[in-house]
Amino acid sequence: MMPVGSAAACPEAHNWFREYDNSTRVEDVREGLTAEQKFIPSRYFYDARGSILFERICRLPEYYLTRTELSLLSKHARDLTRDFAHGDLVELGSGANWKIRILLDALGRSRRSTVRYVPVDVSQTALSAAAQELVKIYPELEVAGVVADFTRELQRIGSRRPKLILFFGSTIGNFDEDESTVLLRRVAEVLGAGGRFLLGLDLLKPANILESAYNDPQQVTAQFNKNILLVLNRELGANFSVKDFEHVAFFDSERERVEMHLMAARKLTVDVRELNLSISLAKGETIRTEICRKFSRATAQHMMTLAGLTISRWYSDPKDWFSIAEAGLPRT
Repeated sequence: MMPVGSAAACPEAHNWFREYDNSTRVEDVREGLTAEQKFIPSRYFYDARGSILFERICRLPEYYLTRTELSLLSKHARDLTRDFAHGDLVELGSGANWKIRILLDALGRSRRSTVRYVPVDVSQTALSAAAQELVKIYPELEVAGVVADFTRELQRIGSRRPKLILFFGSTIGNFDEDESTVLLRRVAEVLGAGGRFLLGLDLLKPANILESAYNDPQQVTAQFNKNILLVLNRELGANFSVKDFEHVAFFDSERERVEMHLMAARKLTVDVRELNLSISLAKGETIRTEICRKFSRATAQHMMTLAGLTISRWYSDPKDWFSIAEAGLPRT
């Protein structure tokens, strides 16, 4: 981590993602493209273009998640930041500054000057831009960015300072049950006694509302989905053509999740040079690019319990569409 302390400084984050074993990243993709149901790890969405497209998605009228969560944060910001000072405000998958600014404003200048903000993101471009903006707005704030895959490298943010860890956007829904348990256990380890964890959760609702959020008529989500192929072309020497694939997103009621796929519009073969791999797809065959689990209070509490965390407070909008759960380690 490299701290940034004034608006005159040029924010640069320590890049652990670059140092992450590339062979492991390659094998992640190999496993996905050779599975019976082909998939690409969703972390490959977020290059510079992917991050920009996702910000556009968050502004779409159909995509209720961001505006509902922002409304919750605005309404409860003082309570969410209560008594927090002289600690690390850690945001996983930080992206843009829309949400963190609400909490930083609630802290006030005096408490902000005691806090270190630690954004963690795989996109150095997005992280640096966000950090530059924050130190201009809050010159008293110390920013220590980390370019890392927080699903693997959460220990990089370890310190003895008190922590308020933020994981917004219902990003936890992108992990299956086993993956979310592993990730949240790592959060619990880093959090420590007395730390607090704020988790954004998209709640179950009618399928038509859920599916509309991932199938916008402007096709921004389709562009975002197909961008993952361009990332593999650049990073792994693949030769995917986005024209050969159609965006598909649907709600699986049995698994209580939305799935995003790329469906082959014709029979085709794709080569991935860095994997020394050729894959064949039949017309209509899909590559899954993301899962987005939806939660109830019961399933959220069960997920937290498996990770050794306990929900102490629960904040929801009037429609009960989205929630922010506040959790910590059980008191002994």
